[in-house]
Amino acid sequence: MLDINKAISDQDLLHHDPEGHMYGLERWSREIAQSQATVEGLGELSELQWRVIHTLRGLYRKNGRADSARQIVRTLEKDFATEGGRKCLYQLFPQGPVSQGSRLAGVPAPPYSSDSSFGWSG
Repeated sequence: MLDINKAISDQDLLHHDPEGHMYGLERWSREIAQSQATVEGLGELSELQWRVIHTLRGLYRKNGRADSARQIVRTLEKDFATEGGRKCLYQLFPQGPVSQGSRLAGVPAPPYSSDSSFGWSG
């Protein structure tokens, strides 16, 4: 949960939304993504995970924030069909290819892409 007093005093938090997604593409780096992946228990990111991250960044750069996670999942499923589609994406990002993937990609996730009532809350 976001502590508003901490957010006001911590300049780093000013660049993240409450779910941990960075504001703006320019603040992202591979090092930041890898560090966050380690914190989230993913370990060293694989080339396939980097492909998903770069795909998400490209989609955001081209289209802006998507209206729904479903749009992004469909695109990812098509792009990663030969690797196993949705099943593969969830193996790569157990907390959700859109929610967790967007967080690591440094882009805002679409509205309602994560639901803390289903367990993991970020």
